[in-house]
Amino acid sequence: MAESQASARPRRRRGTREDTEDELLDAALRLIKRDGVLVGITLREVAKEAGVNHGQIYQYFGTRQILLRAAISRMLGKVAPHPSGHWDLPFSDRRRSLWKISLQNRDLAKLQALLALDEDEQFDIFPAIESTRAALERDKKTGALPRSADGEVMHALTAATYLGYGIFREAIGRALDIPLAELDTRSAAVFDLMLAGLQHGDSECECPCSSTTSGA
Repeated sequence: MAESQASARPRRRRGTREDTEDELLDAALRLIKRDGVLVGITLREVAKEAGVNHGQIYQYFGTRQILLRAAISRMLGKVAPHPSGHWDLPFSDRRRSLWKISLQNRDLAKLQALLALDEDEQFDIFPAIESTRAALERDKKTGALPRSADGEVMHALTAATYLGYGIFREAIGRALDIPLAELDTRSAAVFDLMLAGLQHGDSECECPCSSTTSGA
């Protein structure tokens, strides 16, 4: 408690509402990074960290979930790939791009995990789902994915892979005794293999099930 009070920022000068909201969002992200996702945060803690009257944070955001959703939206706006170029890419290249972004912005995945753990029904993990669906249909027509591919679930599970890796990266490195830089390289290579398997489907499958079932 003493440490928390010592780290609280001095009361800031009154600025615009946008300035105050930005400072509150920055404070929320600092607390998440400092204390970890599972510790959780309260609006009062965020207000104290930001040096803002706690009444203002309730006025601006109302609940912790609303605050975190706003923080996620702002982070996405800063790190998301340019829409026009991103959606023109084939499936595998889009997923590689998001792998890199997620690895570079692991706090984003942690914020999303916090909202998911809170079972926030307003949290939207795929805010651009209609653009995704249109791109997946194009992927099937161009051969970037098999025509029979379950594109939506492929999109979802590859997202779960890079988001989960961002969250558990340090723990994985410790458990496997692999330096993080090496782990990143090896994990990216395995992710590429996963994407190649999804892209080709079972057209190039050499698994034992093909030979054992063909004569049945």
